[in-house]
Amino acid sequence: MVDITASSVQENHSANNSEVNNSEVKKHVKLTEINYQRNTESDYTEKIQELDKNFNYANNSSYYWSKPELSTLYGTPLYEQASDSQKLALNHLYWATQYNQTAATEANAVLYNQVTAGVFGNFSGYETLCRMLDLETDQERDHIHAFHNIGYKTKKALLGKTAFRASTQGRKNAPTMKISPRKGRRTLSSSLQKSTLSSFQDSTFRFITNKIVLKDQSEYYSQYLRNLDGKGEPLPAQTTGLLGQLASRPVLQFFTLNCGSSPFLACLFYLTRFIANMLLKNYEYRFVQYYRELDKKGEFIPTPTAVSFNHLMDEAFHTTTSQMIAQELYKNFPKPTAYEQFVANLTIYRAQSVGLSGLSAALPSVFRTDAAFIDSLYRLLQSSVFGFSSQEALYWLEKCLCQEHEGFHVNLKYHQRLLSDLRRSFTDIDYLWSVNRELEIMNSGGSIGKAIETNSKTFKQFSQSLN
Repeated sequence: MVDITASSVQENHSANNSEVNNSEVKKHVKLTEINYQRNTESDYTEKIQELDKNFNYANNSSYYWSKPELSTLYGTPLYEQASDSQKLALNHLYWATQYNQTAATEANAVLYNQVTAGVFGNFSGYETLCRMLDLETDQERDHIHAFHNIGYKTKKALLGKTAFRASTQGRKNAPTMKISPRKGRRTLSSSLQKSTLSSFQDSTFRFITNKIVLKDQSEYYSQYLRNLDGKGEPLPAQTTGLLGQLASRPVLQFFTLNCGSSPFLACLFYLTRFIANMLLKNYEYRFVQYYRELDKKGEFIPTPTAVSFNHLMDEAFHTTTSQMIAQELYKNFPKPTAYEQFVANLTIYRAQSVGLSGLSAALPSVFRTDAAFIDSLYRLLQSSVFGFSSQEALYWLEKCLCQEHEGFHVNLKYHQRLLSDLRRSFTDIDYLWSVNRELEIMNSGGSIGKAIETNSKTFKQFSQSLN
């Protein structure tokens, strides 16, 4: 936690505090205090921990975890011909796939919650907000563990160990390789060169940020990043999740430095987090509805369904935080420079391009092209769930991805709902370009014809790569 009560910090920022609208601060402090109190009094995270600890796939394998609509390949020609056991498997794999992505995006939050709290902590009046972000960070870690654990056990049971292409790096039982002295010297030399390059890169980023683009904001520098600097650690970056897919690692490190140096760009992170919150809610609410239906009937509630319910309850607090910072809190700080506005709009533009610009044929409530999933789908069709040969798998892959079917229309409904929600939320964010405020890239991606055209090209390239 950032020491936001230190007298030196208060003195350094007395001038900055005068720029903050006191009535607005009081308004946001009150909202944050209410949100924080309700979150601390809830026990949703504790319930997730218990569900995670006791999860056994065999005890949940005979039940749908949601309405069938939330299933991998739902509405495709293959789904229509699938057996009951195959449809169950596709329903379970959808949960595992979606929450694996959610875990990656929540890992973004773990990092940037800490980076940005270190910025907000430099201003008086934001103590509760910083405590809230600390609490949310701890909760995200528990969420991530549950998603990984349940997802891993589910995929292992349905697909076997071949479903995982994880590196052996870090495993206790990984084989030890013998390295010759000459090769060892080359490896050491290469390592030193990379370390030197990384240090030079960090120094360059800091010079550009502190001396050029954000030269008047050095006093806002995140305490979290200061602590890493003191340990000699490089600038952190996440390369998975929604935010991690926006750019290369070096660019993301530069983004981290910017978010940790500017109050406005610290607030920008929460606009990307809000997009992720809404993406999640767009399908997770269907799990919650299913949970309530089962609960009302007194029927068995599968563990993953219960995890989804408790997670959405937790995320309601997080979404409130994201929305408050993204839509209102940024107005309390010095107005953004042209550079800061450019970074903000470029970030949201990239978020649209990466996470909202397509329409999946295979995964409901996923708004990317199927290029990212085609290899996994091919392996699924050859797994024990279907047992297809390579030729059969390609046949069905083409029918599912490259022809119009009910699944496309189901996904289009999810797309239009999210588009409407985001547009409503972005209306009053004054610094956004129209392409971002109107979600023009996302809107353009909501086309079944475009999705089929893109998938046809992807399928052709993929099938040729197998020869």
